[in-house]
Amino acid sequence: MSQTVPPSPTWRLGLTGGIGSGKSTVASMLQTHGATVIDADAISRACTAPSGLAIPAIATTFGAEFVAADGSLDRERMRSLVFEKPSARQALEAIVHPLVGGEIRRQIDTAATSCLVFDIPLLVESPRWRIQLDRVLVVDCLPTTQKERVRERSGWSDATIDAVMRNQATRQQRLAAADVVVHNDGLTLAQLQRVVAQMAWAFGL
Repeated sequence: MSQTVPPSPTWRLGLTGGIGSGKSTVASMLQTHGATVIDADAISRACTAPSGLAIPAIATTFGAEFVAADGSLDRERMRSLVFEKPSARQALEAIVHPLVGGEIRRQIDTAATSCLVFDIPLLVESPRWRIQLDRVLVVDCLPTTQKERVRERSGWSDATIDAVMRNQATRQQRLAAADVVVHNDGLTLAQLQRVVAQMAWAFGL
């Protein structure tokens, strides 16, 4: 009599890291090993892209001036507002988060792999996530490295980078929340790939 082989358990991994840490690079590498990556930030951007689902509520709550000519969120204007007024961030999150949550649930339901990686920039800042995850993976590097990478990548001023970093969890808070840490300081891309390959193997990829 044949026996049914039980399906492999599904890992639910939370991936986070400060701006410029290399989190998105690690997510992409895990994806090449077969993980399904659910990118909360990309979903959020889609909600605020031209004709995105969040745009009508943003215009109603904040005013038409927060919608750019192409129908997307005016990110620079909104970034300035939320840095000045924490209540504005809360109002924006109240619009975007339910939409993001719905799309995340849809992607979970349609995933065909046994390892789900939730790429969540503010995982540590949003404690509701921890209870939904099996492990938290943190990509870590020195704050000076973060700033160097963001300057090279985005051309932001130090003042802008500092403002973003102040609105994220501290390095110590992220490390305290981590089950696995990827130390991404002084590594070549090839070295980082080897680290990620070992981690992928540990999670059955």
